[in-house]
Amino acid sequence: MSRLRIFDESEPQTARRTLDEHAAIAAELGKVGVRFEQWEASKPIVPGASQDEVIAAYRSDIDRLMGEAGYQAVDVISLTPDHPDHATLRQKFLSEHTHREDEVRFFVAGSGQFTLHLDGKVYDILCEHGDLIGVPDGTRHWFDMSESPYFVAIRLFTNKEGWVASFTGDNIAARFPRMQPAVRHP
Repeated sequence: MSRLRIFDESEPQTARRTLDEHAAIAAELGKVGVRFEQWEASKPIVPGASQDEVIAAYRSDIDRLMGEAGYQAVDVISLTPDHPDHATLRQKFLSEHTHREDEVRFFVAGSGQFTLHLDGKVYDILCEHGDLIGVPDGTRHWFDMSESPYFVAIRLFTNKEGWVASFTGDNIAARFPRMQPAVRHP
């Protein structure tokens, strides 16, 4: 289940507010300019589907976003616990950073935790299957996929070169809760 926890930046042990209803999460994130939507595939996606098959299943929503926001590129990323570089990849995203473009991710399967640092607050968003998050350019944030990552995500970019981060040097991310490994059911 998707979840939003809101913390004061100086109190990482205690969430001031927790929401787990999608419309309430979307409304709260919308107040700070963050897009949060749910998408459904236009046709079934089988495990191991190709990038083209995954994109085709969500083509209408992808085209809508590309038209609205001028995204120029789309791809699919997949990560599982048996990936040989999963620990290195996790570390790459765990420090607070910004981008010069929106960071848009749609979770086709699995989950990931985006944490945003805005105006003295920390917004911890657990995104799961069916969730799209759009983090506006310039937003201080970090991403955790847990020690045992499992996700398939569609990424949209305005920069055709893909993910480019500017790290802030702030160690705030180390003080806040990390993502716990998901329990997957067969």
